[in-house]
Amino acid sequence: MTMHAMPAYTVETRTRASTIALVVAVLIIAVAIVLPAFASRRLVQELFFILTMLTLAQFWNLLAGYGGLVSIGQQAFVGIGAYALFGSVILGAVDPLTAILIGGVAALVLAVPFAFFAFRLNGAYFAIGTWVLAEVVRLSVAQWRAVGGGTGTSLPREATDAIPFVGAIATLFDVRDPAARDILAYWLALALAVAAIGGIYWLLRTKRGLALAAIRDNSEAARSVGVDAAPIKWFVFLTAAFGTGLSGALIYLQKARISPDAAFSVNDWTAYVIFIVVIGGIGTIEGPIIGVIVFFLLQSMLAQHGTWYLIALGTIGIVVMLFAPRGIWGLISDRTGLQLFPIRRRLVVGDIAPKPSASREE
Repeated sequence: MTMHAMPAYTVETRTRASTIALVVAVLIIAVAIVLPAFASRRLVQELFFILTMLTLAQFWNLLAGYGGLVSIGQQAFVGIGAYALFGSVILGAVDPLTAILIGGVAALVLAVPFAFFAFRLNGAYFAIGTWVLAEVVRLSVAQWRAVGGGTGTSLPREATDAIPFVGAIATLFDVRDPAARDILAYWLALALAVAAIGGIYWLLRTKRGLALAAIRDNSEAARSVGVDAAPIKWFVFLTAAFGTGLSGALIYLQKARISPDAAFSVNDWTAYVIFIVVIGGIGTIEGPIIGVIVFFLLQSMLAQHGTWYLIALGTIGIVVMLFAPRGIWGLISDRTGLQLFPIRRRLVVGDIAPKPSASREE
């Protein structure tokens, strides 16, 4: 009997860094849930803004970073989600929380004809086409007189007063109803951001996610091995539209005031989102998280400077693209090998294990 050395192979789906990141994330979420108990109303509002922008950035990153679908018309889904909420509350007397879901469904429905036309275009034409379609939607909604037409409208006082759970939150935290509504909106934004990150991460680790990456990298090669690009692109586009519509509805529920120019703003809901993804790191889940923090800090420091604020954002974006094409997180990951959200499975060679085998004695 002789012993042959055989390497032991294992397949890793997590890294040590990702395990630590998961524990830290759970702690952060737990703190975030109880934060309104000791945070100021202004801080709650600022965190609401960060969370909603993070959600929008994650869904745009799913489209462009993983699907290769560079859309500059996502403001259409923000706007239609918001207007669906206002329309269902004002015209249908639906409670605002249920109307958030209606906003997501409305965006999903809009995405079907949107994609039907946009998917006939490629590259820069696709990007421009999505922007043109978004403008068509904006101009169409501006004719909807029941919700204010081109000047917009506000949610009725009785509707905002009747939002479920607001009274209980006001009693629990000993605050007035407006502050309680901000807390509820913040919790909903937190839940939506966590669901978006978790759902996208899960999707990218499935076979569909691997197929999506293959299509992005080389659609012809993916097609040659049997990957059908069309249904995967449709799925990703509709998913991003639904999530973006939910975010839009939630954003304007918190604002309680809407107008076509604001709800369909290409700057607020697409340009800033692209900036967040690009400087953070496109094609990574970590990138938008870093990007939204950088964006918020820049906005807090420079927003009062008017046009110079936009110039500064553009300059910073150009500098990052020149010296770190994969964004801040890409630079960190390249230098450290750190992966907080590992997507691909790794084959690891472990300790060499002896394997017995029979030998014939002469």
